[in-house]
Amino acid sequence: MSAGDPEPLRVVLADDHPIWREAVERDLVAAGLSVVGTAGDGDKAVRVVTATTPDVLVCDLQMPGRSGVEVTRAVAGLTKVLVLSASGEQEDVLEAVKAGATGYLMKSASAEDLVAAVRRTAAGDAVFTPGLAGLVLGEYRRTASDDGAPKLTARETEVLRLVAKGLTARQAAERLTVSHRTVENHVQNTLSKLQLHNRAQLVRYAVEKGLAD
Repeated sequence: MSAGDPEPLRVVLADDHPIWREAVERDLVAAGLSVVGTAGDGDKAVRVVTATTPDVLVCDLQMPGRSGVEVTRAVAGLTKVLVLSASGEQEDVLEAVKAGATGYLMKSASAEDLVAAVRRTAAGDAVFTPGLAGLVLGEYRRTASDDGAPKLTARETEVLRLVAKGLTARQAAERLTVSHRTVENHVQNTLSKLQLHNRAQLVRYAVEKGLAD
């Protein structure tokens, strides 16, 4: 890497299956990411993240010691969390998002999709395996109450729905046939109205309030 090149994204990988963990590590390193630590159990995952403060923690749900949800809750203030799990159960997805996960990817994802998800997670985008976001949002739509929610405009709500489904600002702009800057303005206005700080918090709000189909 030359002096002018950006530093590679720093990743910690937590999974209790060593062969799987090593394979994922190889994929991430081959794509130019830096794996600064690994863990085979939840307690070590928290220790490694605390010691290294990576850009992203890629974390399984089912591990000895602390579960992936407990790990996510413990480190959400230190790093962004991308859950990588074999489970597609909406309850698991829901619990991970509530704990602070920025994204949730199935282990059936390709290496290319995983690398892209890590990069998007580091950038603050919400990332879900296609179909999972809709399941979770649908469940919250049945159970969450919108009482007392701040008033959003129709277009702000539309943008929020697209962001909650995992679309980037540019993809949302293409879907709505508006400029990228217009979408970013709507996102910023919505963050301000809801007193939130980033897109991950915005997605969690959408999930909790059932603001997407």
